[in-house]
Amino acid sequence: MIVNNNQFLLPLISSASVLRKEKLLKLLIENALKNSISSVKIYETLLQTYLFAGFPSALISLKIAGKIFDYRGRNKPLLSIKELQTKGAAACKRIYGDRYEKLIKNVSSFSIDLSDWLITEGYGKVLSRKSLGLKQRELCIISILASMKYEEQLISHLFGAARLKIKPETIYDLFDNLKVIDKSGSEFGLKLLNKILKIKSKET
Repeated sequence: MIVNNNQFLLPLISSASVLRKEKLLKLLIENALKNSISSVKIYETLLQTYLFAGFPSALISLKIAGKIFDYRGRNKPLLSIKELQTKGAAACKRIYGDRYEKLIKNVSSFSIDLSDWLITEGYGKVLSRKSLGLKQRELCIISILASMKYEEQLISHLFGAARLKIKPETIYDLFDNLKVIDKSGSEFGLKLLNKILKIKSKET
């Protein structure tokens, strides 16, 4: 398995996890450890997949990881709902920018509960954890959304990556590496990225 840049091992681990490619997942985890990517970062990468593929998928992936390295997370004091909301809103605004209010309004229009959980659970409890930076998390999320072919969310997070100052070339390289394990997801991601870049070129 050839990965052109170690920067993309965690995104590939994310995609292998949600696609249930368990043998590939094991190989990628072992490859990441050999390339000095810490078990903590691998753990965080797999932990956050439950937001996109559910608890059963994350349980299977973390069980596989647990047979390769010994890390089960740290016992940290739970934050209050208010603290989670504050942290979550700040992280979400970094991704969505001036579209944050529209996002909340749109989700609230069909589910107030899901709108609340998006901030407290998704961005507050999970994506704001310090063991993995938001830029790296975003690359992993983009890889997941391309593999799962969630068009609307992937477009949002591609714009989010730009707001985090992740260069288009980095996303291109990510999708190029993704084809090693998921050709259709790679093609899907590249198609949407090119679409976004055309929109941006017309705006300038």
